[in-house]
Amino acid sequence: MRRLIQLLLLGAVTLLGGCGYNDFQRLDEESRSAWAEVLNQYQRRADLIPNIVATVQGEANFERSTLEAVVNARSRATSIQATPELLNDPAALQKFQAAQGELGSALSRLMVVVEQYPNLKANQGFADLRVQLEGTENRITVARNRYIQAVQAYNVLARSFPSNLTAMVFGYTPKANFSVANEAAISAPPKVDFGTPAGTQKP
Repeated sequence: MRRLIQLLLLGAVTLLGGCGYNDFQRLDEESRSAWAEVLNQYQRRADLIPNIVATVQGEANFERSTLEAVVNARSRATSIQATPELLNDPAALQKFQAAQGELGSALSRLMVVVEQYPNLKANQGFADLRVQLEGTENRITVARNRYIQAVQAYNVLARSFPSNLTAMVFGYTPKANFSVANEAAISAPPKVDFGTPAGTQKP
């Protein structure tokens, strides 16, 4: 009897391995790790905004509507709880993506307006914040690309035969992914330039 149980267990392990069970484990962990990094970089950007806004507010006659747009966009973006369940809800992920995209657009408009204020452009503290923001935007793009690739690999496994049978048995449903209007653009190396004045360096 013990021998029979051992043979059955060995057969089950072989079957699971052949049907992609181990691959599901690996790709699920990779996608979760990639998602965590996306959230980490979005949070890093959100944390920079109060300092940016505070610095810009010190400039007399700066366009109030531009600042309010950034503050409001940040509020909307950070109000969405990025729970693990978000990855299984395409509509919720799309809402999250839209809020983050709105925040990115508001920041871009802010940096364009800053070009009209020489005092801000010459402010070393603000210059440092711009460099940090530029780096964060690049890291966001890289993290998003990693997540997209990880989820694509997972979803292919979840929808392919015979691994799709393993997915049904163990509840590995396809994950929601970022919707990308231009795949070529997001797969290209990130290019972010907020016009940092030449010769500006971190202290």
